[in-house]
Amino acid sequence: MKKLLLLAAFVGFSSVSFAQAKIEFIAKDNTIDYGTVTKEADNGLRTFEFKNTGNQPLMITNVQSTCGCTVPSFPKEPILPGKTGKIDVKYNMSPGPIRKTITVESNAVNYDGGKVPLKIKGEVIVKQETNPLQKTKSMLEKK
Repeated sequence: MKKLLLLAAFVGFSSVSFAQAKIEFIAKDNTIDYGTVTKEADNGLRTFEFKNTGNQPLMITNVQSTCGCTVPSFPKEPILPGKTGKIDVKYNMSPGPIRKTITVESNAVNYDGGKVPLKIKGEVIVKQETNPLQKTKSMLEKK
């Protein structure tokens, strides 16, 4: 009888230890590259897609950015096993290089403490204005 109880307890603990939520992001290296963009041509919104590859619901408890220029939004409801979700990131498109980290806090066991670093990179350039009164090189060559 003791052996049966011990076996049942072992099986119970084993199944609990295998019940885990895991998060897998689709973006390579958890990074989205904006490339070279202008504020006028790009709204700064990007989406990190992910999948719960575990066998328990994935709970995202918080998503934080390294600065106020990057605003993340995330699903508040649990992501069931095998289902996908998304985290939207809106960058304010200030001119200059983009190098920001967004930290996702979750119950995922495949990242240390459930914290997943996401990165955005790229560069926002100022759109070059052309003066219609200024002579261009091609206009000078025609003369």
